[in-house]
Amino acid sequence: MALEQLRLSRAWLVRGMVMVLIVSLLAPSAVSALTYEPTNLQKGTIEKPANGTTVISIQGFKFAGQSSGKKPARLVGVSPRGNVEWVHNGSNNDVTWFYDVDPLDNGNLLVTGTESGGSSVYEYDPENDEIVWYEYFDGVLDTHDADLINDGEEILVANMRNYNTSTDDSEDRIFIYDREEEEITWEWHFDEHTNWTEDQGGTYAAEPPSNDWTHVNDVDKIADGQYLVSPRNMDQVLVVNRSTKEIDMRLGEDDNYDIMHEQHNPDFHMSENGTPTITVADSENDRIVEYAKRGDEWKQTWELGSNQDFNWPRDADRLPNGNTLVTDSNNQRVIEVTPEGEVVWEFYAPWAPYDSARVSVEGESSGPTIADQDAEGSYDVTGSAGLTPGTGERLTFSQWLSGAFAGTAVTDQVDWFSNRWSKIAPWIRPVWMGPWDFVGVVIATLVLLSWGLGELLYNRKRISNGVRRRLA
Repeated sequence: MALEQLRLSRAWLVRGMVMVLIVSLLAPSAVSALTYEPTNLQKGTIEKPANGTTVISIQGFKFAGQSSGKKPARLVGVSPRGNVEWVHNGSNNDVTWFYDVDPLDNGNLLVTGTESGGSSVYEYDPENDEIVWYEYFDGVLDTHDADLINDGEEILVANMRNYNTSTDDSEDRIFIYDREEEEITWEWHFDEHTNWTEDQGGTYAAEPPSNDWTHVNDVDKIADGQYLVSPRNMDQVLVVNRSTKEIDMRLGEDDNYDIMHEQHNPDFHMSENGTPTITVADSENDRIVEYAKRGDEWKQTWELGSNQDFNWPRDADRLPNGNTLVTDSNNQRVIEVTPEGEVVWEFYAPWAPYDSARVSVEGESSGPTIADQDAEGSYDVTGSAGLTPGTGERLTFSQWLSGAFAGTAVTDQVDWFSNRWSKIAPWIRPVWMGPWDFVGVVIATLVLLSWGLGELLYNRKRISNGVRRRLA
């Protein structure tokens, strides 16, 4: 009898300890819920005023085709000193996701967004909060970028997820839409003009496997008859010739992640000595890189964020002063950094900012190359207000986890998990919960489930006997 009482006492002691652990893990999130104030658009580091309004395209979050009221798709105009000048909410125009935003010469913006069943491209006047003109592309799903070309007469569109259900094949393409004729007048299909084969390291061309084959997320006119194209899933940036339909230049190789891994929004520059140069958000590698084409080879001349400073950056624009405007998507911020990585301007903009641009900048990304600034090298980011605004805190859960298991037998597995966590957690974390609070909730949930399973195993005989009695 005494032995049984001791066993029960120990069991209740363990239960009490587990309960204390669960409560301690959940307490920070409870405090966050009680003290949360929805001031999620806020300035960070402002060393000096920016040279004009910064427009930020915030992708937002949607589930089952419906946008989230707490994580809406928005365009935000931010003053040089980091104050919000205006907000354009996508839900007012049936936009569930915002993507690329380009300043136009007249001060308005060219906006690309996703709507139910298709994509929209329109000119937005922020001063008067008016849509000047609007084009809807039915069935053109989840388009990330469109470029207004030839004096605004045509729209150049990156058409991803162009899956033909009747042939069970992908027809991803870029196309040109004539606004006056109201029809597509030119198109270029990836499966007709690319030849990825197994011995080239490719995995896509031989068998386009899904409705998101290339994930072409960017297209820009860089010269008369030349278009810069970013097929993200192929880890490459291409320059396509409109007349010949040939690929004039190619940066990267499919699955060669040392060059790029699922990049976004490349920008093309020509250096002072005529060297073709590409600056690109190397998203899955969590960095910004710049490559110069010297002879027949591309050389990496710049790497920013070599110490996990970024989390899935998706845009990098070179400003006239030589700094770079970076959209650090899963860290929910936009920063202007010097070539050496010092933050001089910063703004926090949940959820998942996609693109940013300085309205005052002609050509959006028209500043000097890194080589022209004699700043080649690899740099960390310094001077941020912190990954949680105002705290100065720079260590994320993913970084801590990778550091804790560095050099162990499970380093590769932990690094893989940390990377996945950093990309997924920001999308599912509630708006009122901090990143570390969310970690506590997940761990508490796992402990609670393990506790429940343990109780079932511990009481399996009692449960089995009770079931038998009821059945009898």
